[in-house]
Amino acid sequence: MSSDLVVGKAAAGKPEQRTGIAGRGVICAFAAMGVLSTNIFLPSLPAMAADLGVSSAAVTSSITVFLVVFAAGQLIVGPLSDRFGRKVPIVVGICVFVLGTAGCAFAGEFLTLLVGRSVQAAGACAVAVLSRAIARDLFDGEALTRVMASITIATAAAPGFSPLLGGAIDLVLGWRFEFVFVAAVAVGAGAVYAAFVGETLETVSPPRHPLEIIRGYLGLVQDARFSAPARTAGLLMAGLYAVLSSAPRVLLEGFGLSPIALGWLFAGVVFIVFGAGLLAPRLSARFGRQGATSAGLALAAAGAAALLGTMLVEGIALGSFLMIVAVFLFGAGIASPLSSATALAPFGDKAGQAAALFGCSQMAGAACGAALAAILSSDPVRGLTIVLAATSLVALVLHVARGRRGA
Repeated sequence: MSSDLVVGKAAAGKPEQRTGIAGRGVICAFAAMGVLSTNIFLPSLPAMAADLGVSSAAVTSSITVFLVVFAAGQLIVGPLSDRFGRKVPIVVGICVFVLGTAGCAFAGEFLTLLVGRSVQAAGACAVAVLSRAIARDLFDGEALTRVMASITIATAAAPGFSPLLGGAIDLVLGWRFEFVFVAAVAVGAGAVYAAFVGETLETVSPPRHPLEIIRGYLGLVQDARFSAPARTAGLLMAGLYAVLSSAPRVLLEGFGLSPIALGWLFAGVVFIVFGAGLLAPRLSARFGRQGATSAGLALAAAGAAALLGTMLVEGIALGSFLMIVAVFLFGAGIASPLSSATALAPFGDKAGQAAALFGCSQMAGAACGAALAAILSSDPVRGLTIVLAATSLVALVLHVARGRRGA
């Protein structure tokens, strides 16, 4: 008899529900939860700082705290989900997320907000990492590529639309209700998951010693089938978060745009990534994941090189800046979901652990990209340009070199 334990699926939805609109919608909602809970309160930073008696820079540090807990927590959740299934960690994660979000909503001082954000991140990391594990459980081949493209679109839609939504909520009800809204979204997604998706892991792993879990992570790091696409995704995420963190300063301070205009431009990011997400599976079907990923990375690198050249030669104009960043985002929107599918496809037997390490590498890249863009130069355009040029060009070179080795 196999040592694996069979997970019951009596509560699961019908197959067409699990892999149809309901299943895909839940996967996307879970994947976007962390990004939504961070970006929705960006327009409210001054109001939050005033209410809590601290500076806007101090409130911004809650984003860094969130990202650190979010990245590290995934390494714990992944192995637990392979041991106990997806449903229990997701239910617990949603409960923890709602508890932390409530702490943020009722925070009377800055320390309480930081604690709430930490608890919120611990819950968000569970549903975010397991969104990819559930996708790997339910889909394979080109279907998996399409779902990963949907995840990319969802995680772009969250930072694109959430500042506009957050600004509207703040204007009408105040910043605390932004957290109430996020908690309601989490509860709604959890209800749909319980009703239509349920447990997706057919067999769970036997109990594992912590050292065995560490060896599992080391094995993934040493396996080029995982480490190469994970490295590509981490570098792309570094560039993306350099854009998200630097673009507001560039557009507001450098070009004098209004906050409303900034919000609409961020919303436009969604349509760029949406188009890239639709194109990625078609390119993959025609040229294979390796070739399609190369095309996306080439576009991203071309955008970064154009930004570097324009800045060095003549300085950057608003129209040129927007067009060049759009090229980078379109290329990253093609390469990112393909990298996700490539990294997770060979590891169905330990999808939770693989998804956890993949998510951790992405969030580590995001934190590094945002930090480096601010540290490398006081000029936001220069800092952004350096990060984009370095990450996209390195990602392209390493990816092409791996393809030539046939790894």
